[in-house]
Amino acid sequence: MGFIDDIKEDRDLQIQTACVAFFLLIFPLYFFSVAAGTVSPAGMGGVGKYSVSGEITYIDFDEGGEYIADGTSLTIDLNTDSLSDMEQEMNIVGVLVSMTYGEDEQSRGPPCASGTAADTVSGTATHLNFSNSGDGQNGGGDGAHDVVTEWYNSSMLGNDIEGLSESEISDQLDANGAGLGDYLVEISVSAQGDSCTLPFQQDNEDNGEDVSYTIQLIVLDYTIIPFVDIENI
Repeated sequence: MGFIDDIKEDRDLQIQTACVAFFLLIFPLYFFSVAAGTVSPAGMGGVGKYSVSGEITYIDFDEGGEYIADGTSLTIDLNTDSLSDMEQEMNIVGVLVSMTYGEDEQSRGPPCASGTAADTVSGTATHLNFSNSGDGQNGGGDGAHDVVTEWYNSSMLGNDIEGLSESEISDQLDANGAGLGDYLVEISVSAQGDSCTLPFQQDNEDNGEDVSYTIQLIVLDYTIIPFVDIENI
């Protein structure tokens, strides 16, 4: 028995087929009508309600490690000229600096029963007039923290946005080349040796920390589509 014969005899199949045909027709027509009623001069949708989604990926920019003495900073200058042509065309919307570090404290030993004092590692990531800083501590052992500097509205991703045009939403998600150019990363260490309360006993020695770092550029691929309320179709 063929598919057409099945449809003629199966009431449930008739309903299912009709529903599929309905949605195949109604959704393109609905999107077309929304776009036709909200076209802006730039060819994008006008003020309305849109569903926004996006995917974050990363470009490896730099990595390394260095012993940073107490009270000093490591300065890393980078430029996107080092990227491939394809990478430079991506929508670069931020920079991520990840730092890991251990403990370099040397105990003075008995008679002072000393431990290890937490040291503070600070990182700052700057691009154009965008900058952000963050601190982390090793807590007497290993430590790690990230610093993120970004120049897009991440709160839009995964949400339905109402009252803005498509181009206005895009302006908050597309860097339009603002991710290209110079980057400055600074990492500093404030070391602290555990103190001894006994008279004539010196505090522990802590002159700095070994800090490893990775620097990645944040890339956003986003999609903006007219919001469809199925209940109103």
